[in-house]
Amino acid sequence: MAGNPVTVIFKVNKKEDIHIDHLPEHIAIIMDGNGRWAKQKGKLRVFGHEKGSKAVTEVVKGCAEIGVKNLTLYAFSTENWNRPKLEVQTLMRLLVSSLRKEIKTLQENNIKFNAIGNLKALPSKVYNELMDVIENTKDNTRLTLTLALSYGSREELVNTIKQISIKVKNNIISPEKIDESVINQHLYTQNLPDVDLLIRTSGEQRISNFLLWQIAYAELYFTNVYWPDFTKQHLYEAIVNYQKRERRFGKTSEQLS
Repeated sequence: MAGNPVTVIFKVNKKEDIHIDHLPEHIAIIMDGNGRWAKQKGKLRVFGHEKGSKAVTEVVKGCAEIGVKNLTLYAFSTENWNRPKLEVQTLMRLLVSSLRKEIKTLQENNIKFNAIGNLKALPSKVYNELMDVIENTKDNTRLTLTLALSYGSREELVNTIKQISIKVKNNIISPEKIDESVINQHLYTQNLPDVDLLIRTSGEQRISNFLLWQIAYAELYFTNVYWPDFTKQHLYEAIVNYQKRERRFGKTSEQLS
């Protein structure tokens, strides 16, 4: 960015600003810590999930306001089906109610809604609500909000390999033509760019089977803040941290300069 004019659009604190010419195009977030947040307050885990939905609204608005084009949230993994039945039922109920409540906000803010994962595994009520919101927001262009639901990256990659194998078997594509772009076309995220910034809340420092292919060159940001306490301010601090990093993609600093 040296030598180029920089437009400041948000002052994080007295010393740090966010610059619109260096925003991550795609932010992905592992929303972690709902259960522990609730436990600290002497509440049931489901209370944490209810409060966590407010953080989702906060972060979506924050991304839209500063111009981030893609936001993907890890809402429910394939492994989460193994959680207590009451917790799973509560998560599904919250999802349906949130979608119904937020569709007006999505439309008013020109936000496109998307979902990835083994969506057919979701309860029919949830699936139908998802499809309705996706259909009604498909022409919006300000921000694409993607929820990863019943999602597991290894399962996604296995499905991708199976799809490509069938095409090879049926002579639709030759093995020699298989490259990164072909693989990308068969992923759940085929219409999304690679992740630039991956954020995980709650202090845990692992990927948890999330977008393994798509985060190959992502910058990783871990924060001790539990998801229900995560605000736009925390989001902006993560973006400032991202903007301070040098993304080399295998090259040297001298090559970049």
